[in-house]
Amino acid sequence: MNIVKADCAGACYGVQRALNLAMEASESAGSVQTLGPLIHNPQVVARLQRRGVTVADGPDDVTADSVIIRSHGVTPQVKAQVDGKGCSVVDATCPHVLRAQNAAHELARAGRTVIVVGERSHPEVEGLRAWAEAAGRGRVLVVASADDLPERIDEPVGVVVQTTQRRAVLNEVLAALRNRGIDPEVQDTICNATRDRQQAAEDLARTVDAMVVIGGHNSSNTTRLYEICAAAAPKAFHIETPDELKREDFKGVSSVGITAGASTPEDMIDSVIAQLERW
Repeated sequence: MNIVKADCAGACYGVQRALNLAMEASESAGSVQTLGPLIHNPQVVARLQRRGVTVADGPDDVTADSVIIRSHGVTPQVKAQVDGKGCSVVDATCPHVLRAQNAAHELARAGRTVIVVGERSHPEVEGLRAWAEAAGRGRVLVVASADDLPERIDEPVGVVVQTTQRRAVLNEVLAALRNRGIDPEVQDTICNATRDRQQAAEDLARTVDAMVVIGGHNSSNTTRLYEICAAAAPKAFHIETPDELKREDFKGVSSVGITAGASTPEDMIDSVIAQLERW
């Protein structure tokens, strides 16, 4: 098989920064915990645990000398609780997420109804909602699609987006608002890494017989890459490790495209390519 890797794939700046900070913390004296999984990649989390970096589910579970705030960020309430624990705090929040948090807060402070476009249960989205609510003004809505928009929306309106959201979803929400005569102030907080990975994956998927998307099954940005590839390629597979590949799935396949989510290190991509090359 001809194996082609997407021009842009794998760990983004924010994830690599978080990993570097965690590695540095693990080499210092004292115990280290992350506040929730550092990134949505079970293999990386397990790797950190082998280095002594354990996971605290919440601020009440923090017992270490140092605690790392994960790349998805936290709510202002959680941040205050962690700061009050008396331990060293390493803030590994992705800079793009910080920008989105600030945008949500400023839109709310200006008295706008804030619409957060993203997955309601995702930790980044929970943070965006909380930072908007912390402004103490206006209503905050979370919508996963245009269908989630309520019948009544008080104006003026501001929109922020989960940094890993598909642009098509944002465009659909904005179109639905404008069809109602609402002209929102839009803070386009989709990060460039997400945009570039999605575009590169879609371009490649249109030229191959099958796509393999590598990354955590609990990773939203990897799941979106898979959705894009599944719509553009004849076959698409979302895997975390090479063990999930099945040789029979590639019968008759002459070209395979490879992409990976923003939480996927390069060595994991290499291991999948090596497995495919053995076939």
